[in-house]
Formats: sequence, structure tokens, C-alpha cells
Amino acid sequence: MSVFKAVEVFKDIWWVGAVDWAIRDFHGYATHRGTTYNAFLITGGKLTLIDTVKAPFKEEMLSRIASVADPKDIDIIVSNHAEMDHSALLPDMVELCRPAAVYASKMGARALAEHFHGDFATVVKSGDRVDLGGHTLSFFETRMLHWPDSMVTYLAGEQVLFSQDAFGMHLAGYERFADQVPEHLLKQESLKYFANILNPYAPQVKGLLDKLPSLGVAPKLILPDHGPAWRDGDDRIVQWYRDFATPTPSRKVVIAFDTMWGSTDKMARAAAEGVSAAGGEPRVMPLKACHRSDVATELMGAGGFMVGSPTLNNHLYPTVADCLTYVKGLRFTGLTAAAFGSYGWGGEAVKQVGDALTDMGCTVVEPVSVRFAPDQDVLSQCAALGRAVVERIPG
Repeated sequence: MSVFKAVEVFKDIWWVGAVDWAIRDFHGYATHRGTTYNAFLITGGKLTLIDTVKAPFKEEMLSRIASVADPKDIDIIVSNHAEMDHSALLPDMVELCRPAAVYASKMGARALAEHFHGDFATVVKSGDRVDLGGHTLSFFETRMLHWPDSMVTYLAGEQVLFSQDAFGMHLAGYERFADQVPEHLLKQESLKYFANILNPYAPQVKGLLDKLPSLGVAPKLILPDHGPAWRDGDDRIVQWYRDFATPTPSRKVVIAFDTMWGSTDKMARAAAEGVSAAGGEPRVMPLKACHRSDVATELMGAGGFMVGSPTLNNHLYPTVADCLTYVKGLRFTGLTAAAFGSYGWGGEAVKQVGDALTDMGCTVVEPVSVRFAPDQDVLSQCAALGRAVVERIPG
């Protein structure tokens, strides 16, 4: 008999997912605390599976399902999102169960067909309903939150929202509910998740939050595809998302840099002194020690972004290029920024950093660069640069 059991999270709704303790990289996002892949089984009518799990966890999911019902009896499958951590097992489940229907959005059905080279999904659109004989599913498309195919599923009578990648976080654990987890940890991991997954779509997030009540969606239980569930009307995550989606630039200044022989490091430290002296809050992030996704997390609510790089082979340093490429895709707005750095032969890197910051839409302050090691005069310029960034942050 398997040790993997389903967990009842609501009457007739069972968590049948998996816990991934080992994952530390989620397509470029450092998952320091692992994650969960949440799938849900609805009983009390047509046996329904909401999403699946990542492929290596197939047996764990099937074992949890089997602790409640025979997996072969699953009649309906819902695919809220076609990304592989949720849909990888759909072909296996279709072969095993021969379900009456696999429901997905129009874009979801297309993505699944192209990925798995088979047309097996039935398209649903916003407002469509499916009677399970005891429960009724409603579907609402949430395009670009965070893929074009994304949708959510709602049980109106029970006020249960299956929110796919919205309202989630990467956090491994046996705590199935948010009220079992310390609030500081919930907020930190949900902030990091938003910064690295949803921030490019912040306007759509705000629009969806404003629209849900008009659609009759007022959940008392939110079941995301990663992390703990939010029960008994706990709407902290909804309020946090409103704040995350409409940040007010603060006097926090993120200082991300790397160094070859210590000169750019000294410049970063001097810049941090200037930020602090001007009443700012420096976040010093040497890229030898700080992951790109942690830099992105600190940029949430920041007003300033300072980036330092030495020049290597006429280009900016690889870790700095990596960080800037990653952060650019996350579309942070309203940042006052500056470049700095040391060089030996040519000083191209500082200009390249400045160009990248301009491409990101930042308001860019005049940079500071130095050949070889900075003296006290250059360090004073770096401190002045830090002060200038703080002073130019709006508000």
C-alpha cells in the first residue's frame, strides 16, 4: 500500500499533488525552498482532475488519487495551463482514463496539440459551465497570466477557485494551507514569485483583480498550482497582489555588480554609502553571491537600480550581462538608475550597462568609471552617484 495519500482540502476536493524538495532552478528562477506541484481531484459526481504534476512525479500523483478513487475512473480533466509542470502527464492520463473530456482554453488546446502532437482537448471559453452532477465548473480565461493559454476554474456554489499559477509560490512543504505557514515566509515567497513570474503582466493582474467580482468570483478557498492554499476567506494574497501590481517607488536602491580584482566592489561599497547618506536604503548585491532572481525580488518597490561591471574582452562582465538580460524581461518600471565600473584596457562595459538601463526605460544618471583601481576621489564620485540616484527618485 502506498504511503502517498490524498489530502482533503474541502468537501469533495482532494489535493493529489507532489512535493519537490530538490528543485533549485525553475527556468532561471532560484527556488531556494523547493516547490509543490498541486493537482486536485473533485469527487461527489463525475470524477474530475484539475491539472497534473511534473513528469517525474507521476507515481506520486497516481498513488494519491488511488487513495480516494481508481484513477481509471476519472471522467473529466481540466488543464488550466499548458506549461509542463502542470500538463506533462496529460497524454498519460488520457491513455489511462479515456476521459469523456479534457477541457482547456482555445490557446491551451492549441498549445497542448502542438506540444503533444495530438488533438485531445475540448475548448472552453470564459463563462462556460460544466455540470459534474453535484458540482458545477465555470471557466474564465486569464490570458497572459502568465501564458496566452492561462485560465482559472471556479466552483461557484462552493466558492472555490482553482487559480493555476496565480496566487502561488515556490515553497515545498506538507503545510497545505497558508494559515499553517509563518506570514513573513508567505509574503517573501509570494513577492519573489510575483517578481519573477508575473511582474511583466502587472497591469493585467490589476485588471483581473478588479474584474473578478463582476464575474461572480468571490472565492473563500483559493487553490493555486504551487504552494499552500488560502482557506476560510483568507484574502491576504489578493491584497498583496494588489500592492505588488501597483508599487510605489521607494527610496530603496538595488546595487548589483560583479568584480574581477576588487575595484568595482570598492565602487559599489562607496555608492552604497552615498545612498545611505542621502536617506536611501541600499541593497548591496554582489552577483558572485546573489542570484539574478533575488535581484529581481529586491527590485519590487525599489526606486533605484545601480549596476556595476568591470570590462572583459571589450564587453560587460558575464554575470552582469546575465542579470541585466533577465531583469529587462521582467519589465520593472519607474527606476532611476546608474552604471559604474572599473576597467584596464578599454572601458566599454560601463557604457553597455548604461545602454541596457536606458533600454529598460530607466531614468539614467551620468555614470562613473575608472581605469584600474579607484582612488579616494573616484570613491567620492561613486558616493555622490549614490546620492544623486536617491535624490532623483520621484516623490
